[in-house]
Amino acid sequence: MNTVINKAIEVLKSGGIILYPTDTIWGLGCDATNATAVEKIFKIKQRSESKSLIILVNDEAKINRYIKHMPDVAWDIIEFSNKPTTVILDGAVNLAKNVIAEDGSVGIRLCKHPFCSELIKRFGKAIVSTSANVSGEESPKSFHNITNEIKNSVDYIIDLPEFYESKNPPSSIIKISENFEIKILRK
Repeated sequence: MNTVINKAIEVLKSGGIILYPTDTIWGLGCDATNATAVEKIFKIKQRSESKSLIILVNDEAKINRYIKHMPDVAWDIIEFSNKPTTVILDGAVNLAKNVIAEDGSVGIRLCKHPFCSELIKRFGKAIVSTSANVSGEESPKSFHNITNEIKNSVDYIIDLPEFYESKNPPSSIIKISENFEIKILRK
C-alpha cells in the first residue's frame, strides 16, 4: 500500500486527479487547495462549478485549517454519527476558491477509511471527494461500476482489490448555518 500512497501523493502534488476508495463510495479526488486541479474535476464530472464539492480530512485538527469557526454542534454531529457524515459549514478558508460554495461554505468530512485516511495524513492537506461518475449518473458503489470514461479521464487509479467494494452508502449531509440552524440535506 505504501507504493500506491506514494504515487497518489505525487499525482496530487502535481495537480493531478486520482480515482480512489473513500469511507463511502468511489471518488474523484485532487488537492483541495489547487484551483486548476479542482477545475479538472468539474470537467470530468461535466458539472457546473456553481455546485460545491466535499473535502476530506483525516483528523479533527485539520478541520480547523479550513473552517474559520467550528461550532460545538458540528463537533457533536461528527463525534456521534454512526455513519460517514459530511457537515456543510460557513466560513471556509485556505481552500481553492472553486471548492467553496457561493455562500462561503464547504462540505467537510472526517474520513476514517484505512487507505483514504492514511493518504490524507501523508499528503498533509484536504483532498476533494466527489463521486466517480458524470454528474447526474448513479454513484458507483464498486470499482467495477465506474465507467471507462471516468477511468480514462484521471491521472492515477488506486488499484487495491481489497477496497473495490464500498461498505457504505454516500454520506449523510448536514448543513449548519452561522445562526446554528441545522438542515439535513441527505440522510
